[in-house]
Amino acid sequence: MLEGIRVVELAAWTFVPAAGAVLADWGADVIKVEHPVTGDPQRGLVSTGMVEGAGHVNYFVEQPNRGKRSIGIDVRHPDGLAVLYRLVEQADVFLTNLLPGSCARLGVDVESIRARNPGIVYARGHGQGVRGEEAERGAYDLAAYWARSGIAAAYTAADGDYPPLQRPAFGDVMGGLTIAGGIAAALVRRERTGETAVVDVSLLNVGLWNLAFDVLGSRAAGRPTPRFDRARMTNPVANVYRTADDRYIYLVFLQSDRHWPELCRAADRPDLLDDPRFATAEARFEHRRECIEELERVFAAHSLDEWKHRLAHIDGVWAPAQTALEAAHDPQAAANGYLPEVAVDDGTPFPVVASPVQFDEEPIAVRARAPGHGEHTEAILLELGFDWDGIAALKESAAVL
Repeated sequence: MLEGIRVVELAAWTFVPAAGAVLADWGADVIKVEHPVTGDPQRGLVSTGMVEGAGHVNYFVEQPNRGKRSIGIDVRHPDGLAVLYRLVEQADVFLTNLLPGSCARLGVDVESIRARNPGIVYARGHGQGVRGEEAERGAYDLAAYWARSGIAAAYTAADGDYPPLQRPAFGDVMGGLTIAGGIAAALVRRERTGETAVVDVSLLNVGLWNLAFDVLGSRAAGRPTPRFDRARMTNPVANVYRTADDRYIYLVFLQSDRHWPELCRAADRPDLLDDPRFATAEARFEHRRECIEELERVFAAHSLDEWKHRLAHIDGVWAPAQTALEAAHDPQAAANGYLPEVAVDDGTPFPVVASPVQFDEEPIAVRARAPGHGEHTEAILLELGFDWDGIAALKESAAVL
Protein backbone atom coordinates (compact mmCIF):
# COMPACT_ATOMS: atom_id res chain seq x y z
CA MET A 1 0.00 0.00 0.00
CA LEU A 2 2.88 2.39 0.70
CA GLU A 3 5.42 1.10 -1.78
CA GLY A 4 7.61 3.99 -2.92
CA ILE A 5 7.10 5.96 0.32
CA ARG A 6 10.28 6.67 2.28
CA VAL A 7 10.16 7.33 6.02
CA VAL A 8 13.04 8.76 8.06
CA GLU A 9 12.59 7.71 11.69
CA LEU A 10 14.58 9.55 14.37
CA ALA A 11 13.07 7.86 17.39
CA ALA A 12 13.76 5.36 20.16
CA TRP A 13 11.99 2.88 22.46
CA THR A 14 8.61 1.55 21.24
CA PHE A 15 5.90 4.22 20.90
CA VAL A 16 7.06 6.00 17.74
CA PRO A 17 9.20 3.16 16.32
CA ALA A 18 6.06 1.00 16.42
CA ALA A 19 4.55 3.46 13.93
CA GLY A 20 7.55 2.89 11.68
CA ALA A 21 7.02 -0.86 11.94
CA VAL A 22 3.40 -0.49 10.82
CA LEU A 23 4.45 1.69 7.87
CA ALA A 24 7.09 -0.91 6.96
CA ASP A 25 4.41 -3.62 7.14
CA TRP A 26 2.41 -1.51 4.67
CA GLY A 27 5.33 -1.37 2.25
CA ALA A 28 7.19 1.84 3.09
CA ASP A 29 10.98 2.07 3.11
CA VAL A 30 11.62 3.00 6.73
CA ILE A 31 15.12 4.20 7.59
CA LYS A 32 15.83 4.12 11.31
CA VAL A 33 18.36 6.75 12.40
CA GLU A 34 20.35 5.68 15.47
CA HIS A 35 23.23 7.25 17.35
CA PRO A 36 26.50 5.68 16.14
CA VAL A 37 27.62 4.66 19.64
CA THR A 38 24.55 4.11 21.79
CA GLY A 39 21.91 3.19 19.22
CA ASP A 40 18.31 2.81 20.27
CA PRO A 41 18.34 2.14 24.06
CA GLN A 42 15.61 -0.43 23.46
CA ARG A 43 18.39 -2.71 22.22
CA GLY A 44 19.71 -3.02 25.77
CA LEU A 45 16.50 -3.94 27.59
CA VAL A 46 17.02 -7.70 27.49
CA SER A 47 20.51 -7.41 28.99
CA THR A 48 19.19 -5.27 31.87
CA GLY A 49 17.04 -8.09 33.20
CA MET A 50 13.90 -5.95 32.83
CA VAL A 51 12.57 -8.41 30.25
CA GLU A 52 13.31 -12.06 29.60
CA GLY A 53 15.42 -12.97 26.62
CA ALA A 54 14.22 -15.52 24.11
CA GLY A 55 17.50 -17.24 23.45
CA HIS A 56 19.39 -15.08 21.00
CA VAL A 57 16.31 -13.11 19.87
CA ASN A 58 15.75 -9.61 21.26
CA TYR A 59 12.00 -9.50 20.69
CA PHE A 60 11.80 -6.02 22.24
CA VAL A 61 13.76 -4.84 19.20
CA GLU A 62 12.22 -7.17 16.63
CA GLN A 63 8.56 -6.25 17.22
CA PRO A 64 8.77 -2.43 16.76
CA ASN A 65 11.64 -2.44 14.24
CA ARG A 66 11.12 -5.33 11.83
CA GLY A 67 11.27 -4.47 8.15
CA LYS A 68 13.37 -1.31 8.60
CA ARG A 69 16.89 -0.32 7.63
CA SER A 70 19.26 1.22 10.19
CA ILE A 71 21.79 3.98 9.67
CA GLY A 72 24.09 5.25 12.41
CA ILE A 73 24.19 9.08 12.38
CA ASP A 74 25.30 11.50 15.08
CA VAL A 75 22.89 14.33 14.33
CA ARG A 76 24.75 16.55 16.83
CA HIS A 77 27.77 16.44 14.53
CA PRO A 78 27.52 19.01 11.68
CA ASP A 79 28.46 16.42 9.09
CA GLY A 80 25.99 13.95 10.59
CA LEU A 81 23.20 16.52 10.47
CA ALA A 82 24.07 17.21 6.84
CA VAL A 83 23.65 13.49 6.10
CA LEU A 84 20.27 13.51 7.83
CA TYR A 85 19.19 16.48 5.75
CA ARG A 86 20.13 14.64 2.56
CA LEU A 87 17.97 11.74 3.72
CA VAL A 88 15.11 14.13 4.46
CA GLU A 89 15.35 15.68 1.01
CA GLN A 90 14.48 12.29 -0.51
CA ALA A 91 11.84 11.30 2.06
CA ASP A 92 8.06 11.53 2.27
CA VAL A 93 7.78 11.33 6.07
CA PHE A 94 9.92 12.46 9.00
CA LEU A 95 9.02 10.64 12.21
CA THR A 96 10.34 11.51 15.67
CA ASN A 97 9.68 11.32 19.40
CA LEU A 98 12.25 13.90 20.47
CA LEU A 99 10.89 16.64 22.70
CA PRO A 100 10.22 20.03 21.03
CA GLY A 101 13.21 21.69 22.67
CA SER A 102 15.55 18.92 21.62
CA CYS A 103 14.26 19.07 18.05
CA ALA A 104 14.94 22.80 17.93
CA ARG A 105 18.45 22.48 19.39
CA LEU A 106 19.38 19.67 17.01
CA GLY A 107 17.91 21.34 13.95
CA VAL A 108 15.22 18.73 13.32
CA ASP A 109 12.15 20.78 14.23
CA VAL A 110 9.35 21.32 11.70
CA GLU A 111 10.83 24.51 10.28
CA SER A 112 14.32 23.04 9.81
CA ILE A 113 13.08 19.84 8.19
CA ARG A 114 10.61 21.69 5.96
CA ALA A 115 13.42 24.02 4.86
CA ARG A 116 15.04 20.95 3.24
CA ASN A 117 11.80 19.35 2.02
CA PRO A 118 8.69 21.56 2.02
CA GLY A 119 6.41 18.68 1.06
CA ILE A 120 7.43 16.25 3.79
CA VAL A 121 4.89 14.93 6.31
CA TYR A 122 6.28 15.70 9.76
CA ALA A 123 5.01 13.27 12.41
CA ARG A 124 5.77 13.30 16.12
CA GLY A 125 4.70 11.28 19.12
CA HIS A 126 4.79 12.73 22.60
CA GLY A 127 3.51 12.20 26.10
CA GLN A 128 1.09 14.96 27.01
CA GLY A 129 0.67 16.98 23.79
CA VAL A 130 2.58 19.82 22.14
CA ARG A 131 0.81 22.61 24.04
CA GLY A 132 0.49 23.41 27.71
CA GLU A 133 2.95 23.56 30.59
CA GLU A 134 4.01 19.92 30.19
CA ALA A 135 4.72 19.89 26.47
CA GLU A 136 8.44 19.53 27.22
CA ARG A 137 7.95 16.76 29.76
CA GLY A 138 9.07 13.29 28.74
CA ALA A 139 6.79 10.31 29.11
CA TYR A 140 6.44 6.56 28.93
CA ASP A 141 3.13 4.81 28.37
CA LEU A 142 2.92 3.53 31.95
CA ALA A 143 2.70 7.16 33.09
CA ALA A 144 0.96 9.15 30.35
CA TYR A 145 -1.25 6.45 28.83
CA TRP A 146 -1.98 4.05 31.68
CA ALA A 147 -1.89 6.11 34.86
CA ARG A 148 -2.71 9.66 33.81
CA SER A 149 -5.56 8.87 31.40
CA GLY A 150 -7.58 7.04 34.07
CA ILE A 151 -7.07 3.50 32.76
CA ALA A 152 -5.16 2.28 35.83
CA ALA A 153 -7.87 3.57 38.18
CA ALA A 154 -10.59 2.04 36.02
CA TYR A 155 -8.98 -1.40 36.39
CA THR A 156 -8.33 -1.14 40.11
CA ALA A 157 -10.16 -3.81 42.08
CA ALA A 158 -13.18 -2.69 44.03
CA ASP A 159 -11.50 -3.85 47.28
CA GLY A 160 -9.12 -0.90 47.10
CA ASP A 161 -5.94 -2.85 46.40
CA TYR A 162 -3.10 -1.36 44.34
CA PRO A 163 -4.01 -0.54 40.73
CA PRO A 164 -2.63 -3.07 38.24
CA LEU A 165 0.63 -2.45 36.43
CA GLN A 166 0.44 -2.12 32.68
CA ARG A 167 1.88 -4.86 30.51
CA PRO A 168 5.01 -3.87 28.53
CA ALA A 169 4.45 -1.29 25.76
CA PHE A 170 0.66 -1.71 26.02
CA GLY A 171 -0.05 1.94 25.25
CA ASP A 172 3.00 2.36 23.02
CA VAL A 173 1.80 -0.08 20.38
CA MET A 174 -1.66 1.49 20.30
CA GLY A 175 -0.06 4.91 19.99
CA GLY A 176 2.22 3.72 17.20
CA LEU A 177 -0.70 2.31 15.25
CA THR A 178 -2.48 5.64 15.68
CA ILE A 179 0.50 7.59 14.37
CA ALA A 180 0.70 5.32 11.32
CA GLY A 181 -2.96 5.96 10.56
CA GLY A 182 -2.42 9.71 10.89
CA ILE A 183 0.54 9.57 8.52
CA ALA A 184 -1.48 7.60 5.97
CA ALA A 185 -4.23 10.24 6.10
CA ALA A 186 -1.66 13.02 5.66
CA LEU A 187 -0.18 11.24 2.64
CA VAL A 188 -3.64 10.97 1.08
CA ARG A 189 -4.20 14.72 1.50
CA ARG A 190 -0.79 15.50 0.04
CA GLU A 191 -1.51 13.24 -2.92
CA ARG A 192 -4.88 14.91 -3.58
CA THR A 193 -4.15 18.55 -2.81
CA GLY A 194 -0.37 18.93 -2.62
CA GLU A 195 -0.75 20.21 0.93
CA THR A 196 1.33 18.48 3.58
CA ALA A 197 0.67 18.17 7.33
CA VAL A 198 2.16 17.93 10.79
CA VAL A 199 0.84 14.79 12.51
CA ASP A 200 0.70 14.77 16.32
CA VAL A 201 -0.23 11.87 18.60
CA SER A 202 0.16 11.83 22.39
CA LEU A 203 0.02 8.87 24.74
CA LEU A 204 -2.38 10.79 26.97
CA ASN A 205 -4.82 11.31 24.09
CA VAL A 206 -4.62 7.63 23.10
CA GLY A 207 -5.40 6.66 26.69
CA LEU A 208 -8.36 9.03 26.83
CA TRP A 209 -9.60 7.58 23.54
CA ASN A 210 -9.39 4.03 24.92
CA LEU A 211 -11.28 5.07 28.06
CA ALA A 212 -13.67 7.43 26.26
CA PHE A 213 -16.94 6.12 27.69
CA ASP A 214 -15.67 6.26 31.27
CA VAL A 215 -14.20 9.73 30.72
CA LEU A 216 -17.40 11.11 29.23
CA GLY A 217 -19.68 9.36 31.70
CA SER A 218 -17.75 10.58 34.73
CA ARG A 219 -17.60 14.12 33.41
CA ALA A 220 -21.33 14.14 32.74
CA ALA A 221 -22.07 12.75 36.22
CA GLY A 222 -19.49 14.89 37.98
CA ARG A 223 -17.98 11.89 39.78
CA PRO A 224 -15.74 8.93 38.92
CA THR A 225 -17.47 6.08 37.17
CA PRO A 226 -17.94 3.13 39.54
CA ARG A 227 -15.50 0.26 39.30
CA PHE A 228 -16.81 -3.01 37.98
CA ASP A 229 -17.98 -5.33 40.75
CA ARG A 230 -18.45 -8.72 39.17
CA ALA A 231 -20.71 -9.83 42.03
CA ARG A 232 -23.20 -7.07 41.10
CA MET A 233 -22.94 -6.86 37.31
CA THR A 234 -26.22 -5.55 35.92
CA ASN A 235 -26.28 -8.33 33.32
CA PRO A 236 -25.13 -11.60 34.90
CA VAL A 237 -24.38 -13.12 31.49
CA ALA A 238 -21.99 -10.31 30.59
CA ASN A 239 -19.47 -11.34 33.22
CA VAL A 240 -16.52 -13.62 33.94
CA TYR A 241 -16.71 -17.00 35.70
CA ARG A 242 -14.19 -19.43 37.18
CA THR A 243 -14.13 -23.04 35.98
CA ALA A 244 -13.37 -26.19 37.99
CA ASP A 245 -9.69 -26.06 37.01
CA ASP A 246 -9.23 -22.40 38.03
CA ARG A 247 -9.51 -21.01 34.52
CA TYR A 248 -11.90 -18.27 33.45
CA ILE A 249 -14.57 -17.76 30.81
CA TYR A 250 -15.93 -14.39 29.71
CA LEU A 251 -19.57 -14.29 28.64
CA VAL A 252 -20.74 -11.39 26.46
CA PHE A 253 -24.44 -12.16 26.10
CA LEU A 254 -25.66 -8.61 25.53
CA GLN A 255 -28.98 -9.94 24.24
CA SER A 256 -29.47 -11.88 27.41
CA ASP A 257 -33.04 -13.10 26.82
CA ARG A 258 -31.94 -14.57 23.50
CA HIS A 259 -28.95 -16.43 24.91
CA TRP A 260 -30.08 -17.36 28.43
CA PRO A 261 -31.94 -20.53 27.26
CA GLU A 262 -28.99 -21.85 25.25
CA LEU A 263 -26.66 -21.28 28.20
CA CYS A 264 -28.99 -23.18 30.52
CA ARG A 265 -29.20 -26.06 28.04
CA ALA A 266 -25.42 -26.13 27.56
CA ALA A 267 -25.03 -26.31 31.33
CA ASP A 268 -27.62 -29.10 31.66
CA ARG A 269 -29.59 -26.83 33.97
CA PRO A 270 -33.11 -26.65 32.49
CA ASP A 271 -34.39 -25.89 35.98
CA LEU A 272 -32.96 -22.37 35.66
CA LEU A 273 -35.32 -21.70 32.78
CA ASP A 274 -38.26 -22.25 35.10
CA ASP A 275 -36.89 -20.15 37.95
CA PRO A 276 -38.98 -16.93 38.02
CA ARG A 277 -35.99 -15.01 39.46
CA PHE A 278 -34.09 -15.60 36.21
CA ALA A 279 -36.88 -15.84 33.63
CA THR A 280 -36.25 -12.45 31.96
CA ALA A 281 -33.51 -9.85 31.67
CA GLU A 282 -35.45 -7.66 34.10
CA ALA A 283 -35.74 -10.50 36.61
CA ARG A 284 -32.06 -11.37 36.29
CA PHE A 285 -31.21 -7.73 36.90
CA GLU A 286 -33.45 -7.58 39.95
CA HIS A 287 -31.93 -10.78 41.33
CA ARG A 288 -28.45 -10.33 39.87
CA ARG A 289 -26.57 -11.34 43.01
CA GLU A 290 -28.44 -14.63 43.23
CA CYS A 291 -28.08 -15.21 39.48
CA ILE A 292 -24.34 -14.58 39.54
CA GLU A 293 -23.93 -16.88 42.55
CA GLU A 294 -25.85 -19.61 40.73
CA LEU A 295 -23.74 -19.18 37.60
CA GLU A 296 -20.58 -19.35 39.71
CA ARG A 297 -21.69 -22.79 40.90
CA VAL A 298 -22.62 -23.78 37.35
CA PHE A 299 -19.23 -22.91 35.86
CA ALA A 300 -17.30 -24.30 38.82
CA ALA A 301 -18.77 -27.73 38.07
CA HIS A 302 -16.73 -28.29 34.90
CA SER A 303 -13.23 -27.68 33.57
CA LEU A 304 -12.40 -25.16 30.89
CA ASP A 305 -12.04 -27.88 28.25
CA GLU A 306 -15.47 -29.24 29.16
CA TRP A 307 -16.96 -25.78 28.86
CA LYS A 308 -15.31 -25.24 25.48
CA HIS A 309 -17.09 -28.39 24.30
CA ARG A 310 -20.42 -27.41 25.87
CA LEU A 311 -20.40 -23.84 24.50
CA ALA A 312 -18.90 -24.62 21.10
CA HIS A 313 -22.12 -24.35 19.11
CA ILE A 314 -24.12 -21.70 20.92
CA ASP A 315 -24.76 -18.31 19.29
CA GLY A 316 -23.84 -16.24 22.33
CA VAL A 317 -20.38 -14.69 22.32
CA TRP A 318 -17.89 -16.05 24.86
CA ALA A 319 -14.15 -16.62 25.13
CA PRO A 320 -11.72 -18.25 27.55
CA ALA A 321 -9.22 -16.01 29.30
CA GLN A 322 -6.17 -17.23 27.42
CA THR A 323 -2.58 -16.84 28.49
CA ALA A 324 -0.23 -15.03 26.13
CA LEU A 325 1.28 -18.39 25.24
CA GLU A 326 -2.13 -19.79 24.35
CA ALA A 327 -2.90 -16.68 22.30
CA ALA A 328 0.38 -17.17 20.44
CA HIS A 329 -0.90 -20.59 19.35
CA ASP A 330 -4.54 -19.59 18.78
CA PRO A 331 -5.76 -21.42 15.65
CA GLN A 332 -7.51 -18.28 14.40
CA ALA A 333 -4.26 -16.33 14.73
CA ALA A 334 -2.54 -19.03 12.67
CA ALA A 335 -5.29 -19.21 10.05
CA ASN A 336 -5.20 -15.46 9.50
CA GLY A 337 -1.44 -14.98 9.55
CA TYR A 338 -1.37 -12.81 12.66
CA LEU A 339 2.08 -14.04 13.72
CA PRO A 340 4.28 -14.03 10.61
CA GLU A 341 7.82 -15.31 10.93
CA VAL A 342 11.06 -13.54 10.16
CA ALA A 343 14.53 -15.05 10.03
CA VAL A 344 17.00 -13.69 12.59
CA ASP A 345 20.76 -13.47 12.05
CA ASP A 346 21.50 -17.20 12.01
CA GLY A 347 18.46 -17.98 9.87
CA THR A 348 16.30 -19.19 12.75
CA PRO A 349 12.64 -18.31 12.17
CA PHE A 350 11.04 -16.16 14.84
CA PRO A 351 7.45 -14.88 14.95
CA VAL A 352 6.42 -11.25 15.33
CA VAL A 353 2.89 -9.92 15.70
CA ALA A 354 1.51 -8.47 12.48
CA SER A 355 0.07 -4.97 12.53
CA PRO A 356 -3.71 -5.41 12.63
CA VAL A 357 -4.77 -4.21 9.18
CA GLN A 358 -4.87 -6.52 6.17
CA PHE A 359 -5.38 -5.40 2.59
CA ASP A 360 -7.07 -7.39 -0.18
CA GLU A 361 -7.58 -10.33 2.20
CA GLU A 362 -3.84 -11.01 2.33
CA PRO A 363 -1.92 -11.49 5.59
CA ILE A 364 0.79 -8.94 6.30
CA ALA A 365 4.12 -10.10 4.91
CA VAL A 366 6.88 -8.80 7.17
CA ARG A 367 9.77 -8.25 4.80
CA ALA A 368 12.74 -8.63 7.12
CA ARG A 369 13.92 -8.89 10.72
CA ALA A 370 14.83 -5.78 12.69
CA PRO A 371 18.12 -4.30 11.45
CA GLY A 372 21.31 -4.46 13.41
CA HIS A 373 22.61 -1.20 14.85
CA GLY A 374 23.73 0.82 11.82
CA GLU A 375 23.55 -2.26 9.61
CA HIS A 376 22.68 -0.33 6.45
CA THR A 377 24.77 2.79 6.94
CA GLU A 378 27.05 2.27 3.98
CA ALA A 379 24.31 1.11 1.61
CA ILE A 380 22.12 4.12 2.42
CA LEU A 381 25.03 6.56 2.06
CA LEU A 382 25.80 5.10 -1.36
CA GLU A 383 22.14 5.61 -2.33
CA LEU A 384 22.47 9.25 -1.27
CA GLY A 385 25.38 9.72 -3.67
CA PHE A 386 28.37 9.49 -1.33
CA ASP A 387 31.43 7.75 -2.68
CA TRP A 388 33.65 5.45 -0.62
CA ASP A 389 36.13 8.20 0.17
CA GLY A 390 33.31 10.38 1.45
CA ILE A 391 31.94 7.55 3.54
CA ALA A 392 35.38 6.89 5.00
CA ALA A 393 35.71 10.55 5.94
CA LEU A 394 32.31 10.55 7.68
CA LYS A 395 33.25 7.44 9.63
CA GLU A 396 36.62 8.86 10.61
CA SER A 397 34.97 12.00 11.97
CA ALA A 398 32.47 9.83 13.94
CA ALA A 399 29.57 11.53 12.15
CA VAL A 400 28.26 8.11 11.10
CA LEU A 401 28.69 4.52 12.19
